[in-house]
Parts: sequence; C-alpha cells; structure tokens
Amino acid sequence: MTTATNEHRNSPGAHETVPVYFDDLDSYGMVHHGRYAVLFERAMMAYWAARDVPLGGTGSPAGERVVHVVRGLELTYEVPITRIGEIRVHFCIDHVGRTSYRYGFRLLSADGSTVHATGRRTQVNLDPATLRPAPLSAQLLRLAEPIMSEEARASPTARVASV
Repeated sequence: MTTATNEHRNSPGAHETVPVYFDDLDSYGMVHHGRYAVLFERAMMAYWAARDVPLGGTGSPAGERVVHVVRGLELTYEVPITRIGEIRVHFCIDHVGRTSYRYGFRLLSADGSTVHATGRRTQVNLDPATLRPAPLSAQLLRLAEPIMSEEARASPTARVASV
C-alpha cells in the first residue's frame, strides 16, 4: 500500500475533490483503469470552471478561441479505488514549453492518506484555424501560474509571460 504524506498539502498546484460514481467501477468492484484519467479530468475541469476559464474551445478571457488537445497520458496505478464516494486530486503544471505544457497529478483518498495513482498529461495548444501547434499565450500562462511548479515557472516561456 502506498501512503501519502502531508507534503502534498504544501506542494504547488491545486487540490480538488471529485466524485467516484458506481459506473466508474468495473465488474471486480474497483475503478476501471480507464476511469482514472476521467477522475483527473473532472478535477482539472472543476478547477478551471471555478475560475471562469471557458472550456471546450469556446474562447479565452481575451476572446480568442483556445484549442488544447492531449498529446500524451501516463498513469501508474498504486492502490485500487474500491468504492464510490469522493477522492482528492492533487495536480500542478510541472513543465511548460513553447506550444505545450504538462500536468503532474496524483489521485488520493479523500483524507489524502493513500495514493491511488500518479500520472502526467501533456497538452498541446493548437491554432484553431490550422490545427497545428501554436505558441501558448501570455494570458494563458498568467492564468496557469498559480498552479505551476517552481520548475515550470522557471521555464523561458513562463518567465516571458510573467513580465
């Protein structure tokens, strides 16, 4: 069993509580492996929605259309989630590039004592007209700055946005 320490409470990023529903469970009574990515998605979307950041490519606070797609997803399963209820998701942006950024995340028990899974998800910003990679906007990087790790904040792209 992997246990979490209180270090996650002081680490950079966001903490969101998300529900685990009956239909997330497989025939063995555990959360299906494919649903772990959905649990992270629920947390990430709740975080951005609570900050009035438009979702689904409808536009940014500056009015431009935003298209971010998943380029890669990596999950490591530690301890199965075996019941419906709530879990805690801790995530941060741990890498920023010119056209992409990466979330690091952990799915934790509701009390934060057990790590159920860890992962990374890389997202690429696309130009809405061409669907080709495009530079991240300074405004987007400013919005994301509160959940960036120190390493991500130190990247040349993020430093330019904070000026």
